[in-house]
Amino acid sequence: MSKREVDIVVISDVHLGTYGCHAKELLKYLKSIKPKMLILNGDIIDIWQFSKSYWPEAHMKVVRRILKFVTDGIPVHYLTGNHDEMLRKFTDFNLGSFELLNKIVLNIDGKKAWIFHGDVFDVTMQHSKWLAKLGAVGYDSLILINSFVNWLLMAFGRQKMSFSQKVKARFKEAVKFINQFEQTAADLAVDKDYQYVICGHIHHAEIRSMQNTDKTGSVLYLNSGDWVESLTALEYLDGEWKIFKYNPDDFKTDTDEDDKTDAEDLDAKLDVKNLLERFKQEPH
Repeated sequence: MSKREVDIVVISDVHLGTYGCHAKELLKYLKSIKPKMLILNGDIIDIWQFSKSYWPEAHMKVVRRILKFVTDGIPVHYLTGNHDEMLRKFTDFNLGSFELLNKIVLNIDGKKAWIFHGDVFDVTMQHSKWLAKLGAVGYDSLILINSFVNWLLMAFGRQKMSFSQKVKARFKEAVKFINQFEQTAADLAVDKDYQYVICGHIHHAEIRSMQNTDKTGSVLYLNSGDWVESLTALEYLDGEWKIFKYNPDDFKTDTDEDDKTDAEDLDAKLDVKNLLERFKQEPH
């Protein structure tokens, strides 16, 4: 299958290591593209909920595919999020075309792009981290129950449904939080004279021009969504940003066979599960 060429791809909130992660779908997407740059904008590996008992082969294949981009010399910027915050003690690490950072500013065709996960705007994260972690466990449980319900619905020829999206839609506070998040990002970006501000964290894909609160400037706000429910990514090609939305019909001819490359045995050389356990045991 020929690969789509893309200048920049941004993905976030994959949550590898959790039941809600759509690793198989993400793998198909990553195998279908040929990016000039890949930005992993936080919460790629969910270290909060990481367990030795749950690390499916599909999750390892996603890691291996990302490492293949690195070995091919494609710049890969891993920006830390709240669920993989343990990696923040290793920031500014780089190896070949791979770089681990908390945030990054890029010059994209003469425009400055400020890219970071976005959990710094989350009051819950800043002041009640234990509550945020408890909420994350509850969210993952909701996704697990939702998967079972959707299996039953599909068996009876009914449409799938999303519990968490219905919950978000019904609670004004959730909508209010998203709006405040986006406005705060826009205000700071305008203040810093950036033309793009790119975030993740809120699992809500978006591209729109936003004015700052004082109406004195504007910025293009972008959010890459997630690979738990939305299954979205940001793509930049020929001067234009677009939201990629995964559609299973577009990948019917895809096979599960990995490319025959040296990257296939990287999982044996790099024991990701062991490494994550060590991160979890490190003192904060």
